[in-house]
Amino acid sequence: MRISGWLLGLIGFGVLFVATAICSFATFSLTRQTVIDLQRTGILLDDPVAMVRCVGTGQCEGEDIQAVAAVDDGPSIIAVTPLFTATPVTVAQVEPTTVPQNPELTPTMDLTLQASSPQNFITPTVEPAAVVVQPSAPTADPLGELPRITDPRQIRILLLGIDQRSETGESGPFRTDTMMLLNIDPVRKTVGVLSLPRDLWVNIPNFQPQRINTANFIGDNANYPGGGGPALAMETVSTNFGVRVDKYLSVNFDVFTAIVDTIAPSGVPVTVNEVIDDPDYPDDRYGTIYVRFDPGEYRMDAETLLQYARTRATEGGDFDRARRQQQVLDAVRAEVLSAGGVLNFISQAPRLWEELSNNYRTNLTYDEIISLGLLMSEIERDNIHYAVIDNLYVTFGLSPNGEDMVLYPDYGSISDLIQRVFFPQTQLTPAEIKSRADVENAQIYVYNGTNIVGLANDTREWFTGQGVLITDVGNDTNFDGLQTEIRDYGGTHPWTARYIASIMGIPQERIRPGGDGLIAEGVMIVAGQDILPILGASQ
Repeated sequence: MRISGWLLGLIGFGVLFVATAICSFATFSLTRQTVIDLQRTGILLDDPVAMVRCVGTGQCEGEDIQAVAAVDDGPSIIAVTPLFTATPVTVAQVEPTTVPQNPELTPTMDLTLQASSPQNFITPTVEPAAVVVQPSAPTADPLGELPRITDPRQIRILLLGIDQRSETGESGPFRTDTMMLLNIDPVRKTVGVLSLPRDLWVNIPNFQPQRINTANFIGDNANYPGGGGPALAMETVSTNFGVRVDKYLSVNFDVFTAIVDTIAPSGVPVTVNEVIDDPDYPDDRYGTIYVRFDPGEYRMDAETLLQYARTRATEGGDFDRARRQQQVLDAVRAEVLSAGGVLNFISQAPRLWEELSNNYRTNLTYDEIISLGLLMSEIERDNIHYAVIDNLYVTFGLSPNGEDMVLYPDYGSISDLIQRVFFPQTQLTPAEIKSRADVENAQIYVYNGTNIVGLANDTREWFTGQGVLITDVGNDTNFDGLQTEIRDYGGTHPWTARYIASIMGIPQERIRPGGDGLIAEGVMIVAGQDILPILGASQ
């Protein structure tokens, strides 16, 4: 039987759809191995580049597009922009080996890929057979001819989730419900994901200053040159934060629910850490419904997962929501990388491709999508760094007309955050970081961010055992008590903060500027519940 090569690339990009709907990005590390395993079981791969063109143009030469092209006549690749070079690699054609069938083995097992046009997708049938091992030529890499990224420059994609469902029948323009800036480094094989709160008050190029979530609305409404709303949103992010933005992907809520239901029909496992009580959650027809989540372990269906990711009914509001979106991203990523998630998506991808075509916009080409997927398959989870522009990077205030609460960006602190998330200092050893921290000679404090009595003193003792002198301890009653974070008050102790993070084994995105006035100068460790295993490991 045959499964087209483009379909397996679409598996990974389907996760990108899900992540974007909640403004996040997921990888598909199992794609290569899945293709190889399927081919070993007798599933042949059509030429993926030819299938991409077939699906994209709706014009196919016959119903059965055969296997990879010969070396001297490799597939041509759609041209891509200079900032994003995808280079095709061709492989030699391998003749399939005929396997004798055993007539006594019945029944027949069918695996059907549904599609609107029979010329685009093959209906495969697998006949159980007695396998006879035959000597054959080495199997070519089934993904060998797919396009590759060869440009060493970082790739930045603005992920936009718009507040629209097909149920409303509205055609827009729409504001963005959430926004994320994704940075992919093809050389260092790292990914940075930065969440942008929708109430940031920023300069909109060629228009009056406004909330950042209005850039897409303004651009579509004005038919902004170069791509309407997404083009203006990209330019807004680039202008305000001093970073190049190359591509965009914009989706609505229908994409999210359809993909999650397909990948995980039994739901996605999620841990809820606090009570969320929202009597005014917006429904899909601009009304409200009551939504509540209690602490515990749940397996959420797509609609429940969307509610969990979108609600703002917690003390941290939009900032907490951004963190939950990143939590959902990891949960969906784990589910799609499971065998069940991959197979569910394979069986339904053609139908989704057709049904969701009007629910997303992107300036990524087919080849760029597939080459991105191949690159992401090589990136480990530990090299994906998340961060949120939260209350420590903004100032709360009123809009110039005095009518609305908005967030004024602290551009200096945000610039430092972008550097840490997009350019993580992974090449330095702890000893090298410590030598730089010693030069700063910063005072270090430990504050208890939980209700656990004595946690600050226990943490101080642990650091003393690590050779780190703690100046004083205290309590931070406003902290959520979950994840430990490190704050740099004064912004002049970056290496001390990084050294503390390295000896604790926590990610550098937990380092934040200190803006709450608890101390005037120095570095503060705010202990959360996740510090307990660290302290216990030394006992």
